[in-house]
Amino acid sequence: MNAKMAADLGELLVPYMPTIRVPRTGDRVFKSECAFSFDSPESEGGLYVCMNTFLGFGREHVERHYRKTGQSVYMHLKRHVKEKATGAAGGAIPRRRNGKVFLDLELNRDFNGEDYEYEDEAKLVIFPDHFEIPLPNIEELPALVTIACDAVLNAPSAYKKQEPESWEEEIQVSRHARSLRQLDNGVRIPPSGWKCQKCEMRENLWLNLTDGAVLCGKWFFDGSGGNGHALDHYRETNYPLAVKLDTITPDGADVYSFEEEEAVLDPHISEHLSHFGIDMLQMQKRTENGHHTDNNARPRVSEWEVIQESGMKLKAVYGSGYTGIKNLGNSCYLGTVMQVLFSIPDFQRMYVGNLQRIYDYSPLDPTQDFATQMAKLGHGLLSGQYSKPPMKSELIEQVMKEEYKHQQKGISPRMLKALVSRGHPEFSSNRQQDAQDLLLHIINLVERNSAGSENPSDVFRFLVEERVQCCQTRRVRYTQRVDYCIQLPAPIEAATNREELLAYEAKRKDAEENMRAPPQPVRARIPFTACLQAFTEPENVPDFWSSALQAKSAGVKTSRFASFPEYLLVQIKKFTFGVDWVPKKLDLAIDVPDFLDLNRLRATGLQASEEELPDLMPPIVLPEDTRGMNRSPEIDEAAVMQLAEMGFPLEACRKAVYYTGNMGPEMAFNWIIAHMEEPDFAEPLTLPSMIDPGPSTSDSPMGATPLANSPPEESIAILTSMGFPRNHSIQALKATNNNLERALDWIFTHPEEEESDALSDMADTEPNDNTFSNANSHSDSTLSPDRDTSGPRVKDGPGRYELFAFISHMGASTMSGHYVCHIKKEGRWVIYNDHKVCLSERPPKDLGYIYFYHRLSSS
Repeated sequence: MNAKMAADLGELLVPYMPTIRVPRTGDRVFKSECAFSFDSPESEGGLYVCMNTFLGFGREHVERHYRKTGQSVYMHLKRHVKEKATGAAGGAIPRRRNGKVFLDLELNRDFNGEDYEYEDEAKLVIFPDHFEIPLPNIEELPALVTIACDAVLNAPSAYKKQEPESWEEEIQVSRHARSLRQLDNGVRIPPSGWKCQKCEMRENLWLNLTDGAVLCGKWFFDGSGGNGHALDHYRETNYPLAVKLDTITPDGADVYSFEEEEAVLDPHISEHLSHFGIDMLQMQKRTENGHHTDNNARPRVSEWEVIQESGMKLKAVYGSGYTGIKNLGNSCYLGTVMQVLFSIPDFQRMYVGNLQRIYDYSPLDPTQDFATQMAKLGHGLLSGQYSKPPMKSELIEQVMKEEYKHQQKGISPRMLKALVSRGHPEFSSNRQQDAQDLLLHIINLVERNSAGSENPSDVFRFLVEERVQCCQTRRVRYTQRVDYCIQLPAPIEAATNREELLAYEAKRKDAEENMRAPPQPVRARIPFTACLQAFTEPENVPDFWSSALQAKSAGVKTSRFASFPEYLLVQIKKFTFGVDWVPKKLDLAIDVPDFLDLNRLRATGLQASEEELPDLMPPIVLPEDTRGMNRSPEIDEAAVMQLAEMGFPLEACRKAVYYTGNMGPEMAFNWIIAHMEEPDFAEPLTLPSMIDPGPSTSDSPMGATPLANSPPEESIAILTSMGFPRNHSIQALKATNNNLERALDWIFTHPEEEESDALSDMADTEPNDNTFSNANSHSDSTLSPDRDTSGPRVKDGPGRYELFAFISHMGASTMSGHYVCHIKKEGRWVIYNDHKVCLSERPPKDLGYIYFYHRLSSS
């Protein structure tokens, strides 16, 4: 090596100079994680960063990139982590870094970074000979190479750059959090009845974490007013941190630093609050219970404790399938969904079974490839590499220190989260999201990325038969649609503890009126059979138009299973909207069964005694004409004249303006271009209710579905003006919930001959929730897999199921709180709570949110 080092490095690098780039603005430098695995600079083999693409690769993946691209020069980054030998000094020694190396690199540790010191090592490695050049080496290296190396070392890591794209500023850990001094002055904070110690304010109260003083804030803290006594107190005492009293929940609280003049994070908030008698996990229970105990009612254990199985010594499990997923700060909704998906054999087979093939054929930027990132996460969860039991020496050390630092580290879903949330207004933020929404979004991405290959989300897909009956004529229409999840209503009126609920409501109102502490809440207990019954009962169809009467009428709809999926997703509709439009959660317990037989809900199709509704179009109603269906249509005559002046027939111009809903001449012009070839192009506009009910109605420009289920005409016009056939455009819009951008994507991934696949891409649309929706009745035959293989693939079988997983939510709304999941593996229940994976002692099946059942074999 020394003899080689004596060679002129400049000369050695000459052949590679054209491939070495300096990162420009906008280039993302992946220096904290491998694109194909969870290797990082802290891993044994370190990380190799390509000096041309700035992608990072672990030791076992870098050769593939070299063979595929011919790129020879990589920067090898290695971080050596050592525990500080500080003894009682407790982290007084500042962290050591090696020059500018690895600035801005995230730590891959869950424990406190200040207990460790790092030595960072960087070198250039030239493939295939693995010739190494230690860095920095400014004297020997060509200037361009030095600049490129310096730029890579100083670049922010790719995800540091990306995550704060959310409009919210990232909240930083306070510099006072770790070393905060707390006075032993005996102060204990009661669970309610707080008021400012210097005035009578009862709102916007802040608890000083040094001396326990409860004082009011100032208007600028959160807009709710106050006299600024908390700030005055800081000026007198210099006690820096305060927590807002009504924000304390088991997963955190709002902390403000007077000295840093901003909202901050306090990783030790739990200990800081317990100093004043506030136990965060018990808080919900205590505030519900007040400090007075009702002899007739036992204190209720909070949902947070039950779901997380707090207070029990849960045994940690390790190995394949027992790997935790790190919470990136409100990303537990993603972690729980991925844990369940990768416990399903079809997902394991598709992504982990095909790992080598997926990696070999991945595009030049694997960070942007869905299959690669799914395979990476799946392998991380199932390989067991990132879930190893601690060694004996570590266990002894833990017992000695009474610490559990070396818990599972878990894997970070950072790369997959960035990919699946790209361009999505909700998932791309750092806020908590609904796990159900994400699950359907993932299923949709799996659908889109499985063209021409095995599609693991087939296991969830089933057909719903919807039967609509006109109450006046008793005639019926049967249609089928694709779905992926059944949403069960939770009828509060069916609660088995109704009297208790009514008594609680009366007490709560009385307490509110008399300014007393609220009574302990009562959780509604609802039988699962009542939820299923509510799901199967006929429901009214709003604005039903009867084709038999050719008028509005009363209509009812019932839904049944036209096929049973291999894996059944059941969501309990726990969330509703409060008067302030904020989603709120109903406090429910449901006796969800381990075994489920739904065979009695199998669809029957048209019965011999039933008569079908005629297949007619309802009249199209323009937005400004929603009530007067018999009035002549209002048409923007100015737009008509503008088009007529271009030389188009007057009647065609009138139709164009009418069918595009008076959206202006430009939209109408697109409609004209798309319909010029039609035989009735220049014929007078005929009101929809006058149209002759012949078979040609399904090709008419007003849309193809009975019961006004066609996409907006203006959206169709935009797609047809781009040269796409009308029918294909309608299918694309239907399949993507009328989202133009996704409809374009759908058109490109679904060639025309696969038109009948339209319905199979509906995963991303929320499963129909009391809305009437159906497919074109002419296409019913294409939905049956027996009759037409190009229809949506369904794996039909008996409707008998066994529960194998459930996701639970804690907190008041989907936008806050925390998710965990329980999965049955090897005959025992396991709880996955972020990076912690343990055997479950008491799985809280009655408090779940989404349940996963697998079909029982027919034997």
